[in-house]
Amino acid sequence: MNRHDPEGTKNRGRQGVLRWGRWGADDVLGTLNFLDEAKRREGAALVRRGVSFSLSQRFDMNGPQKGWRRRTNPVHTMLDTGTDAALGNQSFPHGIGGADDVIAMPLQCSTQWDGLGHIFDHGKAWNGRDAATTVTSEGDLVTGIEHMAPYVAGRGVLLDVGRVIGDERKKLPDGFAITEEHLTETAQAHGVAVGHGDLVVVRTGRLARARREGWGEYAGGDSPGLSFTTAGWLHASEIAAIATDTWGFEVRPNELDAAFQPLHQVAIPNIGLLIGEMWDPDTLADDCAADGVYEFWLTAAPLPITGAVGSPVNPVAVK
Repeated sequence: MNRHDPEGTKNRGRQGVLRWGRWGADDVLGTLNFLDEAKRREGAALVRRGVSFSLSQRFDMNGPQKGWRRRTNPVHTMLDTGTDAALGNQSFPHGIGGADDVIAMPLQCSTQWDGLGHIFDHGKAWNGRDAATTVTSEGDLVTGIEHMAPYVAGRGVLLDVGRVIGDERKKLPDGFAITEEHLTETAQAHGVAVGHGDLVVVRTGRLARARREGWGEYAGGDSPGLSFTTAGWLHASEIAAIATDTWGFEVRPNELDAAFQPLHQVAIPNIGLLIGEMWDPDTLADDCAADGVYEFWLTAAPLPITGAVGSPVNPVAVK
């Protein structure tokens, strides 16, 4: 990796993976185009035992956020309670009472998807669109994440890199760059193939460590993650989406001097890749290790929030 020529390295990587126009000038789905009806039938056929696993962290005030770029943990407030009902403060007839609540949170404060309008490359959004006219103060006017809501369901594959490559605690150290070779070795160890239309979940063990030791710098600090060199694999494999158990998906510190999240800069606006962060695959990973099956039906629809550039999600894997 050339740490002293970040622009040259990024430009060469971009040219090799650029996917603008592949699905037409009006495309709003990016790599989700690879997840077609046949791929969904393949994923649904993987349900054998009927056991299910949520791959989401909980959404509450005890989350990892510390205010970076105004990202906070969710604030949950009750609008009506059982106490209100018991005191007769709700003015409903025949003794009926109820509870209501509201939540305020950044859409990317916990388990979430990065939408296609989340990252730009030199002023360009996905498919070569102008960033300034694509995402305005009114939201993502073109590739809002609501367009993806019907489509994120299919064959899921877990790559437990922390278990295969990591230490005795099945985790990778901070700053560990996961390469294409690591991904391939892990897939071979699990006996699975990864390719066209798959929804890939990469476990590093970073979230498990945060659970043991406290959040610390989980949100924004050093972390294992995908190497910038995996850009070619992310493009050539034709996966539909990829998610990790880390805050930022790619290795931190970043591998290129004077760069911030360079793999995001290539993957989202140029490859059109749907990226998930802060997922929780630990319980699923233990089950996969026990039965030796690392593929499953996965549904992970974003909330159809009009014009949003990201969305909370509760991914559910079914085996």
